Amino acid sequence: MRRDTFLRTLVALTAAGALPTLAQAGVNLKMMIPANPGGGWDSTGRALGKALQEAGVAASVTYENKGGAAGAIGLAQFYNAQRGDPNAMMVMGAVMLGGIITGKPPVSVTQVTPIARLTSEYNVFVLPANSPFKTMGEVVEQLKKDPGSVKWGGGSRGSTEHIAAAMIARAAGVDAAKINYVPFRGGGEATAAILGGNVTIGGSGYSEFQQYVEAGRMRAIAVTSEQRIKGIAVPTLKEQGLDVVIGNWRGVYGAAGISDAQRQALVEMIVKATKTKSWQESLDKNGWTPALLTGKEFADFVDRDFALLRATMVKAGMV
Repeated sequence: MRRDTFLRTLVALTAAGALPTLAQAGVNLKMMIPANPGGGWDSTGRALGKALQEAGVAASVTYENKGGAAGAIGLAQFYNAQRGDPNAMMVMGAVMLGGIITGKPPVSVTQVTPIARLTSEYNVFVLPANSPFKTMGEVVEQLKKDPGSVKWGGGSRGSTEHIAAAMIARAAGVDAAKINYVPFRGGGEATAAILGGNVTIGGSGYSEFQQYVEAGRMRAIAVTSEQRIKGIAVPTLKEQGLDVVIGNWRGVYGAAGISDAQRQALVEMIVKATKTKSWQESLDKNGWTPALLTGKEFADFVDRDFALLRATMVKAGMV
């Protein structure tokens, strides 16, 4: 075959999506982050983009933040604008599932393509440094006296911190429907509200609060894990007499309508990215637990977690 004929054939095959593995080398990826800057999805998406470039599977990564409704606004835009695009990805996680259960948006995560779960993380509850409360026990006592006087700050309604707050209320014998939960569209907004004393207590992943806790501007009082997290001197809710355990996880989806080969190419790219030095540094820096799960196994996990979250939210009086 003549060289010019070979090149024309190669270009045609690439355009048709028949060479997903070869196409990885120079792709320009688009990353939808369905939250405002400064939160867990934002840091995850940007850390992943950096790792994809370090792994040599992406030439560039562009990011778009679109916060609101537990990611449902960004999800709808991703679904409509990127359909069939093999080089588009969206960060998501348990928070989005909770938002879908409570908000019932027109576009569901089942309409886009599951690629991989990346990390898992538990929520930490914090108080501003000048709070009159010192422990979760003191917060709960006030909650029992006057549920509306305790303002819980965190992610969108249906987020894991929202569910955890409702579970804490229920464990304390308080009607979960009476909690005063203040949702924010991104971790940056929630952090500002906590530091400014606009909420009583805030919840999110430890990585979002770590610098403020270490600087003495926030006090971490409880973590939603079964046991204490290594390297984080924060008591669990169970240690404090509240039978509440709930975890968070984050992953990535591809666009709707991509082929099986294109989906597999994205899976391979993610796997390579998670083996890079920069990804490991991001895990260490943010206290994320690696929890890689890909393809059908990831899709099955999402189905199970969706059902479990819904059952938990029903039990907590949120649905």
